[in-house]
Amino acid sequence: MTARSEVTGEVQDIPDSPDSLSQLSVINSPDLDPIITDFRLQLPNNNDALESTNPSNGCARSDLSLALEDCMAALDMFLRNEFEEAQVRLKCRNKDSMYHALTYATILEMQAMMTFDPQHILAAGNTMKEAQAICQRHRKKASFSKNFTEEELHAEVCYAECLLQRAALTFLQDENMISFIKGGIKVRNSYQTYKELHTVLQSAGYTHGDNHGHFEGGVKLGVGAFNLMISMLPTRTLKLLEFVGFSGNKEFGLQQLQEGSAESTFRSFLCNMLLLCYHTFMSFILGTGEGDVEDAEKLLQPYLQKYPTGSIFLFFAGRIEVIKGNLDAAIKRFEECCEVQQQWKQFHHMCYWELMWCFTYKRHWKMAYFYADLLSKENSWSKATYAYMKAAYLSMLTPDDCVTFGETAFTLFRQVPGLKQKIAGKSLPTEKFAIRKARRYLVENPIPLPAPPLEMMYIWNGYTVIGKHRDLTEGMLKTLDEAQAKLDNSQRTEFTIDDQCLLSLLKGLCLKHLGHQEEAEHYFTLVLCNETQIKYDHYLVPNALLEHGLLCLEQGRNSEAVKLLESAKQNYKNYSMESRTHFRIQAALLKAKGNGENDNHVASSP
Repeated sequence: MTARSEVTGEVQDIPDSPDSLSQLSVINSPDLDPIITDFRLQLPNNNDALESTNPSNGCARSDLSLALEDCMAALDMFLRNEFEEAQVRLKCRNKDSMYHALTYATILEMQAMMTFDPQHILAAGNTMKEAQAICQRHRKKASFSKNFTEEELHAEVCYAECLLQRAALTFLQDENMISFIKGGIKVRNSYQTYKELHTVLQSAGYTHGDNHGHFEGGVKLGVGAFNLMISMLPTRTLKLLEFVGFSGNKEFGLQQLQEGSAESTFRSFLCNMLLLCYHTFMSFILGTGEGDVEDAEKLLQPYLQKYPTGSIFLFFAGRIEVIKGNLDAAIKRFEECCEVQQQWKQFHHMCYWELMWCFTYKRHWKMAYFYADLLSKENSWSKATYAYMKAAYLSMLTPDDCVTFGETAFTLFRQVPGLKQKIAGKSLPTEKFAIRKARRYLVENPIPLPAPPLEMMYIWNGYTVIGKHRDLTEGMLKTLDEAQAKLDNSQRTEFTIDDQCLLSLLKGLCLKHLGHQEEAEHYFTLVLCNETQIKYDHYLVPNALLEHGLLCLEQGRNSEAVKLLESAKQNYKNYSMESRTHFRIQAALLKAKGNGENDNHVASSP
């Protein structure tokens, strides 16, 4: 990006170093901070404007208008499950039209995010990079003019969106955001461009072009996504990002995305999808499990009415039912999602994953195994995780029941370490966790894990789902009591304390959801009392502090909750699923402190 002086028209390069912000004029805003005021993107005077998109005035329609219309038609095809047809329509112009290139790359990225296939991720990344190059061709060339044509404005927002989506792929590959930080210059350029474009929309000199709504929607998508993503990050990661000029405001991010989703523009669908992902996945898996189900349903209903057989909407409908604890309704939605189309099997795989968990919550181990087996055969996200889950489910059955499956928990657990894979040079956190747990079975006479499906269920925040139904929670507590009895009757080993602490943590969760708060607190404290004796499962202690803190929050003991949460955040490191735990701790702290540090934070100019 270049900075242009409003007074002299002089062109200056913005350095990519963290110190570059100090060379720009900034203003602080309660919504976005800091805002660059030296950089103004303006449409030219009306006599230089692009031709009108309104056929009634007799003017020809612009190439930009026609491209946007064609891309929206292709998107409509995609939402009707005509996936291949949509891609063919886009691909014929993805080498010359920035919107065709961006839309085509976006579809490939959605595919990558559904499959986690390394080849799909690589292809999406390369295609998005090519789309970025096409946008670059349409961007304003360095000049002394401060005026931008409408096409050049759209090129700016498309270019920023390419960078943002490439950053999302990075996040997909590395949950702890280290790669996100390492690639901070590219991400920062996108972030900075969106902030500048947001300023343009508010400026008195900005003139609405024929495709203003699409441009504004693009800005709202980017500004909203960045604010929302950054506001959720753990404190230690956030501090590193703030150092290079990032800041995030969750409420403002949600507001921008909601406004973007309410309009019928090119980006309204993506704004809607981001909000649905936030309410049904991000706030659930990386938060305290309290996604706004009502908002999610309101966002989904218009799309579900327009596209009643649209796979993506049936999937989210099922996900909403899961969060509400309506497992039978959720299963019906996921099965329907699989039946309506056969082109994109990756939608089936997403449903298989959800169905596996639905049957886990119901303790239907054979059906859960069935879907884990389908995933292991058809999907390449994490063969190690799928093998681990298959083994975990078989471990809950009798030897006679396992005969019909043609494999045993023991042999499957032993296969897990050999199935390890890397995406962009990094191992998936869930896969690392599964491999660590499965190592117990590599010896000749292994000590079995006490309740492996119930442990992995905790990693994915599943107790929040069963906690909405007393019968499901009581059933899970019964299974834990059976595991406890088996552990009590077994010979003491090096794993005994770890296994006891695991069962204590999970029993505490069940008891909390059943309203037995004192008993739950006793079990969380029991984990902490045995901290020094835990040999392998060190993740249990910070998570016990987290759950104890959340329990205190429910009881209104806020100061005590904050102490427990701060202890979990500050005193433990290098344990399994650490990043995910830190996301949850951050969400709990924000809940405890009201608006919290992230939402109130206003970065000052360096």
